[in-house]
Order: sequence, then C-alpha cells, then structure tokens
Amino acid sequence: MPKYSEIELIEGCKNGNRIFQKILYEKYCDAMFTICKRLLNDEELACDAMQEGFLEVFRSIQSFQGNSTVGAWIKTIIIRRALLIGKRFRMFDEFDLKQHDKIIHWDSNLTGEELELAIKKLPEGYRNVFLLIEVEGFTHKETAELLGISEGTSKSQLYHSKKMLQKSLAELKN
Repeated sequence: MPKYSEIELIEGCKNGNRIFQKILYEKYCDAMFTICKRLLNDEELACDAMQEGFLEVFRSIQSFQGNSTVGAWIKTIIIRRALLIGKRFRMFDEFDLKQHDKIIHWDSNLTGEELELAIKKLPEGYRNVFLLIEVEGFTHKETAELLGISEGTSKSQLYHSKKMLQKSLAELKN
C-alpha cells in the first residue's frame, strides 16, 4: 500500500474516499483506543468512544484547517467523545487550596504494570485528570476545559489522584 502524506490523507477524507478514511483510521486507531481505554477503564465503552469519535472525525473533516497535526485534532475529538460517554460516572472533589501544591513522592522501584493497575483503580474523575495531565500532557487549563471543571478542581483532582495512587502502590508493595 502506498504511503500518503498527512495532506493527501486529509484531502482524500474530505472527498469522502473510503480508502483514505480507512488508512487514516488505521494510522491512529491503536493510540486512540489506548487513550479511550485509560480514560473509561472499560473496553466496551472504549470501543464505543472510538467508533463514535471516528464517525465525528469523518463528519467534521471539512473543518480541519491544519492549525495542528491531524493526530492532535483526532485526539481532541476522541478524548471529548470518551469523556462524554463516561460523563455519567464522573465525580469531582471540591478544590482544596492548601493541598494541591504538595509534592508526592513515588517509590523508585515502581513498575509500569503496578502503575497501570493502580491508575485503573482510581475513581473516573481522578483518573481522567491524572491521565490527561500526566500521561497526555494537557495543562490544567486544557484539562478543565475538556472536563467542564475549574482549573482549581483540576489541580485538586490531580493532587488527590496522586495521593490515592501513592496509597494504592504502597498496598501493592506490601
């Protein structure tokens, strides 16, 4: 199969070409599924988010203006769809100004598997904030906008998620 540039893929998708849509989907589906699965902590919901998200990508492809990479644009759509699907389970704590800037210390022998297991155990609101900021690299402002919360709540959620992770990881070690 020939390689296409990002511009060629976008143009092909804008023209409704199913082959280009398939290529674009296959290029990004694994990374996007991983994000959905982490955010939703449920494989079936992640599949739903992926399907609905990519349908939205192809419905909205005409609006893609190239201000970011197509991958970043798709990622934003997929994350928003996953968050929308998971919305009914989301719980957020109130912001605690005294606590959000405290440093959390991690065990230096921490493995990726242990961390992944502990992240899966977090309540959805905590997990979403942690993943968006610490894994996906969003700012508190961007995270707050995506989740429909204040920046302060984002900071508080991140702090509390790290504390819960720290406790959960300590329990795993013992």
